[in-house]
Amino acid sequence: RSSGVSIVFDGKVIAGTRAKKTRTKSYNAFSSINFPELAAVRDGRVIRYNEQRCAGEPRFFRKLNSKVGVFKLIPGVPSDILDYYFQLFDAVVIESFGVGGLPGGEHGEMFAALRRWCESGRLAVFTTQVPHEGCDLAVYEVGRAVGELPGVLEARDMTPEAVAVKLMWALGQTEDREKAARLFETPIEYDIM
Repeated sequence: RSSGVSIVFDGKVIAGTRAKKTRTKSYNAFSSINFPELAAVRDGRVIRYNEQRCAGEPRFFRKLNSKVGVFKLIPGVPSDILDYYFQLFDAVVIESFGVGGLPGGEHGEMFAALRRWCESGRLAVFTTQVPHEGCDLAVYEVGRAVGELPGVLEARDMTPEAVAVKLMWALGQTEDREKAARLFETPIEYDIM
């Protein structure tokens, strides 16, 4: 018996919250990011590596807030772009460099835009563009000030894809920032370790 959403491809069973397409043409197109594969399929049999947790009957949620944007930092991006980008969404996921932070640190224009966004009662989740090991805003000074802003959450070792969908789900359940943050930070199907 299994629970949750999984990808079964090329003989691997990967938790949906940890799956990332890492190849475009190969049969081993999907990888499990920062978490071991759940099982393998060999000769028509499922060989489980992890004990499956079945938590009773499934629950279905039908509300998602699709106004969640994903902003990927790139070198040289204009600092005023965040003010414009924030106008389009109810929450944002910021794919930062390395373990996290913003160019210019707490004295930069991007930080000022993020602070205004947070003061408006909205959520921003920081993740990293690096596939393995995750985000940790406490490591460097450019991340620490960001992490102290109310409304800023860390994706830790979640994939950016899982972060965006989970944020859509959390905001679909409540418009209250603190409640949505608690929902986002609650582990579901191996998404946050």
